[in-house]
Amino acid sequence: MNMGNQDLSVIICAHTEERWNDLLAAIASVQAQALPAREIIVVVDHNQALQDRLHAYHPALRVIENREIRGLSGARNSGIAAAQGAILAFLDDDAVAAPDWLAQLANAYTRPNVMGVGGLIAPLWEAGRPHWFPAEFQWVVGCTYRGMPEVTSPVRNLIGCNMSFRREVFAAIGGFRSEIGRVGSRPVGCEETEICIRAKQNQPAQVLLYVPTAQVAHRVPGRRGTLAYFRARCYAEGLSKAQVAGFVGAHDGLASERVYTLRTMPAGVLRGLGDVIRHGDLAGVGRAGAIVAGLLITTTGYVVGTLARQKNDRVTAPVAG
Repeated sequence: MNMGNQDLSVIICAHTEERWNDLLAAIASVQAQALPAREIIVVVDHNQALQDRLHAYHPALRVIENREIRGLSGARNSGIAAAQGAILAFLDDDAVAAPDWLAQLANAYTRPNVMGVGGLIAPLWEAGRPHWFPAEFQWVVGCTYRGMPEVTSPVRNLIGCNMSFRREVFAAIGGFRSEIGRVGSRPVGCEETEICIRAKQNQPAQVLLYVPTAQVAHRVPGRRGTLAYFRARCYAEGLSKAQVAGFVGAHDGLASERVYTLRTMPAGVLRGLGDVIRHGDLAGVGRAGAIVAGLLITTTGYVVGTLARQKNDRVTAPVAG
C-alpha cells in the first residue's frame, strides 16, 4: 500500500462521562493503528470533570478544552486549531477504528485532487438491530446507509464519525458552523454536510472521497433503536437540512437528497415488501413503513425549518432607506 501523506492528527470530541468506557475504547483503537497518528487530541466540550478525569487517566494524552461555544462544531474547531498534522481525521467518542483505518485514509491522499476522505461506519447495536429498522435510514444512528457507494467513489459529503480533511481546507474556508450541529444529546446534525459542500464550492476541481475499506464501528445505544428516537432524529434532520440549504443554497444543499429520495427510498420500500412476499418476513412491512414515515417526517422538518428561516430573514433584513 502506497500511503501518501502520513502526517495525520486524530481529533476525538467528548462531552459526557457517560461514554467514559466508549471514549477509552476509541482512544485505544487509534493508539493501536498500523499507521501511527502524529498525535491524538481529545477535545472536551465544557466539562471540567471529564477533562480532569482524562488528564489523570491518560497523563501523556493531549487533552484540551473546547474554546468556542458549547457544541460539537465548536469542539471540532478547537481541535483543528490545536492540531499540527497535514491531514486532520475525526473519530467519534463512541466509535472504534479498525487497525488499518488511518492507513486506508492516508492511501487515498496519494491523489492530489483529494481534499477529504471518509469511510464506512458500521453500527454496533447494543440491544440488537430492531427488525423494523431499514438499512436505508442508518444515517439516523450516524452510520453508513444503503444507497452509499460500495466501492471507492467521490461523494458530496462525508459522515462526521469517520472523516478527514487536508489542513488547507480549513485554512481556505474556516471551520464548522456553530449555528448547526449537535449540542449535547440533542439529535441534530448536518454540520459536516455543510462544511463539505462549502469546501467543494470553494474548490470545484477537488473531490471528497468515500473509501469503504477505511472502517470504524459506531456504538448504537438501545434508546437510538426506538421509534421515538427515529422520529425525533428524522425531524431534526429536516430542520438541519433547511439550515444547510440557507447557508449553501438549496441546489447544492439538497442534491444528494434528491437522488436518495427518488432512487434509494423507493427501492427500499419495494425491498421490504418483497421480503414479505418472498421470505415471509413480516418485519419487511415495518421497514417499508419506516422508510415512508421517515421521509414524511424529515420533509415536515425541512418545511418547518425553511419557513422559520425565511421568517427570521424577514425580521433581520435591513430596512431600505
